[in-house]
Amino acid sequence: MSYDIPSPIPRKPILPRTAVLIANGDLRDSANANCWQAQQELERDAIEAFGKLGWNVTRAHGERETPDGPHGFINSQAYGRDVFDTIHPDAPLVIAEAVWQYSHHVLPGLLRHRGPILILANWSGTWPGLVGALNLRGSLTKAGRDYSLIWGEDFAAESFLSQLKRWCESGNIEHDLSHVKPIQSDELPKPERELGQALANQLLDHPAIMGVFDEGCMGMFNAIIPDHLLNPTGVYKERLSQSALYYAMTQVSDEQAQAVRDWYDAKGVTFQTGPDDVTDLTDAQILGQCKMYIAAVRIADEYGCDCIGIQYQQGLKDLAPASDLAEGTLNCADRPPVTRADGSVIRDGQPITHFNEVDECAGLDGLLTQRVWDAMGMPGDNTLHDLRWGDVDASGTTDQYVWVFEISGSVPPTHLINGWAGVTSERQPPMYFKLGGGTIKGISKPGEFVWSRIYVQDNALHMDIGRGEAIELPIEETQRRWDATTSQWPIMHAVTYGVSRDQMMAQHQSNHIQLVYADAAEAADRALAAKSAMALALGIQVNRCGTGKETVNINEQAVEASLSHAGKNKRGPVVPAS
Repeated sequence: MSYDIPSPIPRKPILPRTAVLIANGDLRDSANANCWQAQQELERDAIEAFGKLGWNVTRAHGERETPDGPHGFINSQAYGRDVFDTIHPDAPLVIAEAVWQYSHHVLPGLLRHRGPILILANWSGTWPGLVGALNLRGSLTKAGRDYSLIWGEDFAAESFLSQLKRWCESGNIEHDLSHVKPIQSDELPKPERELGQALANQLLDHPAIMGVFDEGCMGMFNAIIPDHLLNPTGVYKERLSQSALYYAMTQVSDEQAQAVRDWYDAKGVTFQTGPDDVTDLTDAQILGQCKMYIAAVRIADEYGCDCIGIQYQQGLKDLAPASDLAEGTLNCADRPPVTRADGSVIRDGQPITHFNEVDECAGLDGLLTQRVWDAMGMPGDNTLHDLRWGDVDASGTTDQYVWVFEISGSVPPTHLINGWAGVTSERQPPMYFKLGGGTIKGISKPGEFVWSRIYVQDNALHMDIGRGEAIELPIEETQRRWDATTSQWPIMHAVTYGVSRDQMMAQHQSNHIQLVYADAAEAADRALAAKSAMALALGIQVNRCGTGKETVNINEQAVEASLSHAGKNKRGPVVPAS
């Protein structure tokens, strides 16, 4: 008997001194079409930079028509698979990013690719290629695939070209990671070490439940913690469906939703509403968000979840207004009361820790944070932000390099100047949120914070942790930064101690960064130590990134960061045992 033996897929040959370029994009073609011009400009600059080094760039896929307009992005996993069918597995490969991208579109190809991989990103608040690039790098790190990362405002700058040249010659770029130092438990102060270990033992003795409303939001492979890594930390997933959340929303009465809206109004929240559901925030959208909040609280209570994560995109975006108002409210200790059938209030005076975009790494981080801060008698309301962008301060208020930390949802108003009264809720951009919904927009209050990120590397959990300060800038500078990013979202003006812009980019393994305030600098240092001790006792490898406040060289940090560089990557207080 003879068989029709499949032939190998014919692929284009490798050309000398030639890199193959792909552009991964959004699943939503409305976003892809809107961002296509910016992507074309980035690619022209990249091709010119390669040309100065005597290299050519060939694009692996072309422009396509979609109902939302033409664009040249990979917009699905199936299309990504087809594109990689044409690429020689040993060819030098560049993923050029000026936009948010869904990493899973290209992972099947990247994980089988044998040639050197370069993630190339812009430096722009408006076109968040750097955000997409950080997510892709975190996904490749989790998958164990080698890669290099390069970024910058000016691809013609000598600093950028010198790094690009290294990749062309060696297939590898290294970067200064001197700010990253592994923490050993015995290095930590004894009181905080004992507290952290006691909290870890408590969690292992009485495990926590992480409510997950569908995994894999927005292609974030790096945001999923495998059970075999999560469970040893004393945390177990309750896998919930967003269809159950939507059904629970339908069981909330209009009167109950209106009571939450009335609570917001009494707190001084400003809702910028209008009559057009397509372009404006409407009262009906707000009531839908109030129903989502009530439904989420009740489900968390029903399943005994210590933290929950709503995906929203994809799935709920086609059924309900944006989840952002609900998310930030959940993360806030001061929130509208939600009652059980017997009339008792669910977790009165406590936040229900929520992780935006069902980022499980942020969920585990938020859970640890809440327990440490509770035990130390500090408010544990915490959030993730996008590591969205950064710039030198144009107002001259500070010489320090100032990050824009910004996220559409999740931020508790306790983080904002004037609290709930400092909140303005604006409609989410229609390009991404066709059914609308309001944000929790505000300016983060000045104060000391601890930042962190949990991620997967080498089949183990890691945590990077550091210190910083939210500063206040003039409203004109704040507005400049909002205008350069997404003005509807809450913003933090963040300074990271002892970590320059390019050091942060060289190490950070996600587009997300976790933030929590502390009462003062000394309290923040102690809380960082206790949280590190807890993580270490749970088997998480911990890196201290940067310094404390007192050792920052402000001018040196600002100068370094302004240059265009590249790089490679049970609740309640616990008394520690004596």
